This record gives sequence, structure tokens and C-alpha cells, in this order.
Amino acid sequence: MAFSRFSKILLYLAGFGLLAAVLGLFMAFGPPKLFAKSSTPEFCGSCHVLQPEYEAWFHAGAHRRVACVECHLPNDNFARHLFWKSVDGIHDVIRFNTGQVHEFIKLSPRGVGVVKENCQRCHSETMARVNEDRQCWSCHRRLSHRLSGAIETRSP
Repeated sequence: MAFSRFSKILLYLAGFGLLAAVLGLFMAFGPPKLFAKSSTPEFCGSCHVLQPEYEAWFHAGAHRRVACVECHLPNDNFARHLFWKSVDGIHDVIRFNTGQVHEFIKLSPRGVGVVKENCQRCHSETMARVNEDRQCWSCHRRLSHRLSGAIETRSP
């Protein structure tokens, strides 16, 4: 029996829903403080692939008092934040453990939108005076992990 396109979509959605439920139960009843621990810059920097970005943030980051999740995850509401933290986390774990992580990590188009949205949220007074069509980091180049700290001197 061949599945119709609609049936496949329903099957994928059911699988994703089950995965989300299992992940939610794990987060609620799993290791203590997992949610809080996985929101720290030290947790993000513990992946050797992100070590240079963490070092740049730690030593010369313009936002070194701001956790990674404040910029890189949606922060307009908790449900959206939790959803994308789970999706991005699962994606990162799978890519890392299957060797699909590139040496030069780049924001996805969705990630670019999230970071820009968070820039505008935190700097709303300043944003009222500037052109919001550009990316914040096109002028504020040292905000980029690749252009700050020790990485700036090592990059070609």
C-alpha cells in the first residue's frame, strides 16, 4: 500500500510530535538543571567546533555578559524559545555526531533573522533612528564571532 503525500506528512508530524513529547518529558524529569545548564555559554563552548567562537565571545565579545541563547534563539515568547532550542539542539547533536559540522560555522537564513530580531529587541531605542533593512553586523563588524578577539588575527 502506497502512502499518499498527505499521509506521509501526517506520519512525519506524528513522529515529530512524539519526539517533542519525549524530549519535553526528558527535560522536565531528566537530569537536574539540564535546561538551565544548556543555556550557558560554557555549554555552547564545550563543543570543540564552537570553541573559537566561545573564546572570541569570552575575551573580546561586545556582549560578553549576554548568553548565547539571548542572541541565537527567539526570545519573544517562551514556547517559541523552547521549540527552537529543542529543534536546534537536536539538529546540532545529530550533525556533530555524524561528522557533518563544517569548520566555518555560518548562520542559517532563519538564524540571521533570529539574531537580527534579538538585536532589534534589545536595542529598540537605537533602532528607531537607523535603517532596519540592513544587518546590524554589516556596520558593527566586531559583533561577529569571526571578527573579534583572537579569531580576528587568525582569519585570512
